[in-house]
Amino acid sequence: MSTQLAKIPVVVSYGLGVDSTAVLVGFYQRGIRPDAILFSDTGSEKEETYDYLVTINAWLRKVGFPQVTVVRNSPRKFKYNRYSTLEGNCISNRTLPSLAFGRKSCSLKWKGAILDKAVDQMFGRGTAVYRAIGYDCSPADNKRFAHAQGKTNAGRSGDVFMYPLQTWGWHRIECAKQIAAAGLPVPPKSSCFFCPAMKAQEVAELPAEKLRRIVIMEANASPNNRTIKGLWRGKSMTDFIRAKGLLPAAEIDALWAKWSAPERVIKVAEIASEDVVRAEANAEALIAEVLAMAA
Repeated sequence: MSTQLAKIPVVVSYGLGVDSTAVLVGFYQRGIRPDAILFSDTGSEKEETYDYLVTINAWLRKVGFPQVTVVRNSPRKFKYNRYSTLEGNCISNRTLPSLAFGRKSCSLKWKGAILDKAVDQMFGRGTAVYRAIGYDCSPADNKRFAHAQGKTNAGRSGDVFMYPLQTWGWHRIECAKQIAAAGLPVPPKSSCFFCPAMKAQEVAELPAEKLRRIVIMEANASPNNRTIKGLWRGKSMTDFIRAKGLLPAAEIDALWAKWSAPERVIKVAEIASEDVVRAEANAEALIAEVLAMAA
């Protein structure tokens, strides 16, 4: 494999999760040095994922691989408030991530298209490269791999997509085993902290600040929801947070009442939507006041 890969640049699409980290470990084992490792940051990943960036970069330096290049979407036109993250995009437009509606356009806009642009800038638009994708041999990723066969990249039609974990026969458990054998901690599952694909236990493990931001996102989008209830389509994460007592009911009620109101909470276009949400979710004095009123 390494002699074939030496002919054109090799770019790893790195998500800071188990599968894509296993690709890096497997490449090192086989003497394949990638020319670039790209992480497309939505600005809304879990904190544990951002923490792992420091860990993997230290290992990459140790083995002589290039550092992770972090690329991000840089929106310039806004219908309402300014934003620079996927969360801010949802808040500004009073909507939810497209996956909540059964579509995957958020990953195309905030990851795929951004990675294509980065490859253009690094290697030239007319230069074909190998694009290494981390689909493991689990049933779910086998379906994704089968679905990807025969498809071309509209953004960069000359690129060759490769799926090393499929070639090596590595399933999820094997990926974790190989990562640990390389002296690395196994990374946490990567996703946005409000991803509709998250399971209930993943939501339950989020810190209170992130839970508040989920409540704000669902409340903010609620006036425009016609076919779904929340991030889990037929169910809302807010209802789960309330039922499990992950946040006090009075706090949820106060946030919901404010952010579900017909008028827009954010009215100044120069203020980034995500900045307002972060401030609200961290407003400990406000939270204490709400709880005191409810007592």
